[in-house]
Amino acid sequence: MWQLNVAKMGNTRYPIGIQTFSNIIEGQYIYIDKTKYVYELAKDYKYIFLSRPRRFGKSLLTSTFESYFEGKKDLFKGLEIDNLEKDWTEYPVLHFDMSVAKYKKEEELHSALSYQLANLENKFGVEKNADDENLRLTNIINSCYTKYGKKVVVLIDEYDAPLLDVLDDAEQLKTLRQIMRNFYSPLKACDQYLRFVFLTGITKFSQLSIFSELNNLKNISMMPEYAAICGISEEEITSQLSEPISEFAKENGITNEEVRQILKENYDGYHFTWPSSDIYNPFSLLQALQDKSINPYWFGSGTPTFLIKELRKFKIDVENIDNNRALSSAFDAPTETMTSILPLLYQSGYITIEDYDKILRLYTLRIPNKEVRIGLMESLLPNYVKPQRKDETMTTVAYMYDAIRHDDLDKALTLIQTFLGTIPYTDNTDYEGHYQSLFYVIFSLLGMYVDVEVRTPKGRVDMVMKANGRLYIWELKIDKSADGAMTQIDLKQYHERFVMENLPITKVGINFSSKTRNITDWKIMDI
Repeated sequence: MWQLNVAKMGNTRYPIGIQTFSNIIEGQYIYIDKTKYVYELAKDYKYIFLSRPRRFGKSLLTSTFESYFEGKKDLFKGLEIDNLEKDWTEYPVLHFDMSVAKYKKEEELHSALSYQLANLENKFGVEKNADDENLRLTNIINSCYTKYGKKVVVLIDEYDAPLLDVLDDAEQLKTLRQIMRNFYSPLKACDQYLRFVFLTGITKFSQLSIFSELNNLKNISMMPEYAAICGISEEEITSQLSEPISEFAKENGITNEEVRQILKENYDGYHFTWPSSDIYNPFSLLQALQDKSINPYWFGSGTPTFLIKELRKFKIDVENIDNNRALSSAFDAPTETMTSILPLLYQSGYITIEDYDKILRLYTLRIPNKEVRIGLMESLLPNYVKPQRKDETMTTVAYMYDAIRHDDLDKALTLIQTFLGTIPYTDNTDYEGHYQSLFYVIFSLLGMYVDVEVRTPKGRVDMVMKANGRLYIWELKIDKSADGAMTQIDLKQYHERFVMENLPITKVGINFSSKTRNITDWKIMDI
């Protein structure tokens, strides 16, 4: 089922595309040891749910549980669990992977469930007793318990995959949700025959839907002690990835510390609770170490269509994705009835927890790293430019980066005028917020720090950007003048707010025309 992509660089083998624990151990690939979590969870809980973004190691963790409960002790030699577990017991394990197909239609979902049930019936020598999936699952559990005299382990990976692509189709969501609810119902009814139940997914669906059948499910997703159960921590990089980092440094002619800084900037920054150590995206990090190069591996592997649909549905201003706040109660809101997209962006890995106010029970949420920021902005670019002009736009952005890198802001603004010529004529381009959002996307694509509506003692700065060791204060006007924009910066003394940054400061005033939807003039002054 799993296609192996073996890469051998020096003595290091990278498990790219391998999500089966036994294959990684037997193939002597890099394995970041998470087995202490497997031991603790198996010891302390019976029903567990874990939410993490796609390609973050959920499937590998599920496979590790499978090998553990199948009693494959030899696979765990030298790992942390080898010193913890003294009583290796073999149980019958039912492993379901709900991500193997797309289920936009009722019959497709029934077929996919039937296929996986048939494989388990063949594996354990259980005769099919009915057509209904819940009855077949009940029969497999009962038969395995009777046949082996051991309680049964059920592992369900990506439990929500059948529902994500129909989030915007209320009727179809209702139908597929009921199928999944029925399918999962034996997990409660067969409690006396079950040793352990583990579900993974991206989202949390309503307590009134499929989770109503599993009201004893322990959600460990935001528990501090399991913050690093998926992904790779700073400590694990230091203890287990020192050789790959040295190989990367040697290949690129830089120091180990420089490699660590580059990797941190691009792939680090995830926090699944607070407080939490920094967590790296394992998919991107291992691919970068294998290729000895920085690329958008995780984002390039595909942005879920359901997420883009939800972004459009909620009409969120792109700059408000970053540095936003959400009450802790929002993380328990049903996915299908949520009133804010922030929890879904968090669960999907596009924003992460930056801080938590215990008194207000308020989370601060930010985009975790450069890879996600640039990838997200590129995905949202078609909201601001004609889709057929996207390649041309990205070329323009590259030239803008070069101009700013060489301190030629005049040239960069001239290029922005060209860029604005690609924007479709819509009714929402005659207010400053539209151009703030557009500039935010552009400068984020350039990989630069940018923030909007920044508070100062005397007002709010339209936009602040840091690039090339310089801080830029931007004021945007419509149907006025660049001189007027510059006058406002001076009158309100915006620059005083940023003196402590210890960076040279440049003021930029820009005026737009509501008729031409473009820049008419600009003014640039260094302080």
